[in-house]
Amino acid sequence: MTLTASESEKLRTDAITHLRAGDARNARGMLEQICAPDSGVDPQWLLLAHACRMLGDDAGEEAALQKLLAIDKRHLAALLLMGELKARTGDDRAANSFYRAALNMVSVGAAVSADLRPKLKQAEEFLAGAHGRFEAFLLRKLEDTGLSGTDTPIPVRHAIDLLMGRKEIHYQKPSLFYYPGMPQREFYERSEFPWLAEMEAAIPAMQEELRGVIARTQEFTPYVQGHPDRPRPNNPLLDDPSWGAHYFWKDGVEVTENSVHCPRTMAALAAAPIPVIQERSPMALYSVLEPGTHIAPHYGMLNTRLICHVPLILPPDCALRVGGETRPWRDGEALIFDDSFEHEAWNRSGQRRVILLFEIWRPEISETERGALTTIFEAINEYQKPVAI
Repeated sequence: MTLTASESEKLRTDAITHLRAGDARNARGMLEQICAPDSGVDPQWLLLAHACRMLGDDAGEEAALQKLLAIDKRHLAALLLMGELKARTGDDRAANSFYRAALNMVSVGAAVSADLRPKLKQAEEFLAGAHGRFEAFLLRKLEDTGLSGTDTPIPVRHAIDLLMGRKEIHYQKPSLFYYPGMPQREFYERSEFPWLAEMEAAIPAMQEELRGVIARTQEFTPYVQGHPDRPRPNNPLLDDPSWGAHYFWKDGVEVTENSVHCPRTMAALAAAPIPVIQERSPMALYSVLEPGTHIAPHYGMLNTRLICHVPLILPPDCALRVGGETRPWRDGEALIFDDSFEHEAWNRSGQRRVILLFEIWRPEISETERGALTTIFEAINEYQKPVAI
């Protein structure tokens, strides 16, 4: 039945009066007349949804709200009421979606009337609770398969952290050379490298050699140094021995005046799959962080290698962040990571920290690929050399 504008307005006004009086049944009848396909006037879907809700008709309420959202998918009140309806009927996932959509609308400047502010607070509280319920559900499901706590594989734990919003996704961004197809993994596990066990067993002997080096060394060489043929790097620790270095191999050349005093350290390094690239690698050194030193976030040059840290002097409150994960060094245990992710390190203690640092080939790179990469890197070096006159 087609309604005139005055008839429609009277029905709407009367329906509101009935709703305020708690008479949802009569209000619904009036609103259904306005919302009929042949009424010829603007439907009042939001009021009809309120009437259905007061009558406990979840299906009717949802149908009215869906009609409204089909007209205006960003209708804030309809999004909030749909979230509330889905939460009330036990559909957390749907409630989560509608509530998030509503909060996103507010975050980009949607106007919020006074009557909607309590519902926005309710949405925020629901999302906080649903977050915890969802994680608990996931963990129970994993426990049902026999996985719990440290039994859960590290990549699975990281995936859950990302899913729950505790971590951000980070990617490799090497400053010099990117090799496609490498896994986006910040840290590798010690168990993946059988040769590490022998190296870790040699830590006491390497520590003894380090004590001898320290007895002969007043101050370590700065790790970050300027080069006359290049712009000076924008690094707060430029030419600062607070981040010091004591090389055994540098740019592919053995530093014999250092290595001769540390035969056990050199023997341990010989077991590692260190790249051999003319004028680039092997590279191995003591990396020294003096008390209170912070290495600012930065990216390494390549994603074809991994960096190994073997702790030799390890005070408390020292750690390394790679991408979205932070790990402390632990006595007797090496750390292996991909430095092409953004990473930083700090020593917040009052004592010096010293690690043995060296690079290894990524295990995913085949011998054929290693040969090709070696050729590429050596060609880069050759191309950069000045031509003799």
